[in-house]
Amino acid sequence: MRVGAVDIGTNSMKLLIADMEEGRLREVTREVRVTRLGHGLDTTGVLAESAIERTIDVLERYGHLMDQADVGRRRAVATSASRDAANAYVFLDGAEAALGVRPEVVAGDNEARLAFAGATLAGRFERTLVIDLGGGSTEFVAGSYRPEYVASVDIGSVRLTDRMPDRRPTPPGDIAHARGDVRRLFASLELPEVDGVIGVAGSFTTLSAVKQELAAYDREAVHGSRLTLHDLDELVEMLGALTIDEIAAIPSMDPARAPVVLAGAIVAEEAVLASGHDQITVSETDILEGIALSLAE
Repeated sequence: MRVGAVDIGTNSMKLLIADMEEGRLREVTREVRVTRLGHGLDTTGVLAESAIERTIDVLERYGHLMDQADVGRRRAVATSASRDAANAYVFLDGAEAALGVRPEVVAGDNEARLAFAGATLAGRFERTLVIDLGGGSTEFVAGSYRPEYVASVDIGSVRLTDRMPDRRPTPPGDIAHARGDVRRLFASLELPEVDGVIGVAGSFTTLSAVKQELAAYDREAVHGSRLTLHDLDELVEMLGALTIDEIAAIPSMDPARAPVVLAGAIVAEEAVLASGHDQITVSETDILEGIALSLAE
């Protein structure tokens, strides 16, 4: 069975077309496009018309790719931005026409469960905490073979970027204030004890590539790599000292991600700190694989 999975995030749109063979996924096509669907949402409460238009353009491409690949089952999942926007129905109507299936707006708990399924595909600790750091929210999900603890916090790379003053390079005081805000949001979490932590989604994978000083983004080099709290602290300091153009020029950086990667690094550091661990394993398999696997159910 050939399946198509689409993850409609606050910052990026992801597509996976895969063949399902005895419960396993064999990748056929994968694409990621940053559209910043949720840019400005934290302030206005609505999705900007320009953000909707550029996102629908990408989803139309994904719909065509699934048609051309003769996908038998398809599912699209929309997360934080679509949960929060007062005009989400406008976007969802257009997305349905583009994809051939209406996106499901999932609650944070369900988003976390899908991320756990994808993140633990390639292996897990005896008890694992998965941190899914998105554009609008960050999910924490822990368990052994299935989720036993789930929490969703409304902070992510895009939402924090929108809350920070638009000053680049970023003054240390702005960074300290942002750290404090995120730390307060995570303070109410009662995370269980686990044997290891896995980080998924674009902030973690991008930060790993930057830390490794890759000449170009390399999924194999990123998958399974580790980031320590010290690494994340250094990345925050380094990114805070650069302009957006300088960040965009980093060889492994998707230029479209440059405006939000500093905020992503701040949330990443605070999320790992909240876990009680001093390092995190970065996974390239995430909610997208979880969506694809759900099509076999």
